[in-house]
Amino acid sequence: MADEKKVYLDYNATTPLEPEVIGAITSSLTEEWGNPSSSHDAGVKAKKVIDEARCNVANMIGAKSSDIIFTSGGTEGNNMIIQTAVKYAYHDMSNGYPGGDNRDKLPHFITSNLEHDSVKLVLEHLAEEGTASVTFVPASSKTGQVDVDDVLSAIRPSTCMITVMLANNETGVIQPIKLISEKLRQINQSRKSLPKILLHTDAAQAIGKIEVDVEDLGVDYLTVVGHKFYGPRIGAIYVRNLGDKDVPLYPMLYGGGQERNYRPGTENTVMIAGLGKAAELVVKNIICYKNHLSSVRDYLEIKLQEAFKDRIHLNGKFATSERLPNTCNVSILSDKLQGKIYTEEVLIFIGTYFQQLRKKHTFQDS
Repeated sequence: MADEKKVYLDYNATTPLEPEVIGAITSSLTEEWGNPSSSHDAGVKAKKVIDEARCNVANMIGAKSSDIIFTSGGTEGNNMIIQTAVKYAYHDMSNGYPGGDNRDKLPHFITSNLEHDSVKLVLEHLAEEGTASVTFVPASSKTGQVDVDDVLSAIRPSTCMITVMLANNETGVIQPIKLISEKLRQINQSRKSLPKILLHTDAAQAIGKIEVDVEDLGVDYLTVVGHKFYGPRIGAIYVRNLGDKDVPLYPMLYGGGQERNYRPGTENTVMIAGLGKAAELVVKNIICYKNHLSSVRDYLEIKLQEAFKDRIHLNGKFATSERLPNTCNVSILSDKLQGKIYTEEVLIFIGTYFQQLRKKHTFQDS
């Protein structure tokens, strides 16, 4: 099939690089090739690119640049944050949690059944090896969200972290992180001698589609994934007031001291430059992105309903829940014999629709 006839509908998995991002990467390959840890001109030039990118990523999520650490991607970031919580529980908490068979004494995590495998499988592994215990809170079939009270009612004296994604990659439903944060703050204040419960959100799917502000959300940690918003396949994590004891961060690697010893290894300047440019574009264009995406999604859903009537069900559309503007989750209601035919009809319809839409818009991110 010729490229001009192909319709790409997998943007929640990965996005293509924006031309300006490609430009930043290409420029860095030839201009900022030095080692950022070196004091000579080439190294200083590379270090400046990293500093600028850090500021751009921080601006994108309303953070301080000093609270941003670059990673290889979302998986590393999520692992690093969860492993930090385990060490925090065992080493930093005043009461301490000895290991063994007593689950009530193990560091306890609360999460949802919606999470990406880079959260879900890490927690399952910790539980299997007896390092931590985990409560998975199911999302409501009526809202697509985790219920805040269900999350908070799962808290134990040994709870060290709550980790819930900001927006689901399949339904697009935005989770009530801000409300969890507000109520958790009150709980933390009332725990007296018990240590603080940390709050993390994986914002991979939300950034670039909606405004994301760490101060508004009230989270301690947040994960950024570049290839979800037209950047390269690296990432970053936000840690509130990085360096303070209240919100710790432990390295998973040890080496040359880069990223203030939190993530050592000579920085990937080229990809960091691309991430910084993608973040800069989000800051400049987020309102335009959001409005365009929601108008395209809504129009598509209207046309699907007109064409297929009661054979189509929009799974992520709930009366009381907000959702991402770029995500459409559709089920085909039919018997087994008709299912394949209906699926083909829907795919043909969507393909034709986007071909027509492409002629009317210069946007590439439909």
